[in-house]
Amino acid sequence: QVRLVESGGGLVQAGGSLRLSCVGLGIFNINAMGWYRQAPGKQRELVATIISGGNTNYADSVKGRFTISGDVVKSTVYLRMNSLKPEDTAVYYCNAHTTLGGNYWGQGTQVTVSS
Repeated sequence: QVRLVESGGGLVQAGGSLRLSCVGLGIFNINAMGWYRQAPGKQRELVATIISGGNTNYADSVKGRFTISGDVVKSTVYLRMNSLKPEDTAVYYCNAHTTLGGNYWGQGTQVTVSS
């Protein structure tokens, strides 16, 4: 079955850290992976991406606090989140894009940051 499997969400106090993980199953020719998030009442937004060459991109709101890493060729991506703020509370989604134009989403993992 083709899917992205996420893990690592949870509840943390402001200033704390979490690490999200995502692995792609049955997905081939991935050339980019990333994390997006959607807070209640808001649109889904980009958090960070990484491409097969290793280049990364971050939303301004998370620069210096979040780090994306992984091996796109091996369908694995991580998101290390430090200095978490209440406004980081959202459902975080893993995304994978393939060279054939395929675009896949994980089921989402909840991250809640208490003040």
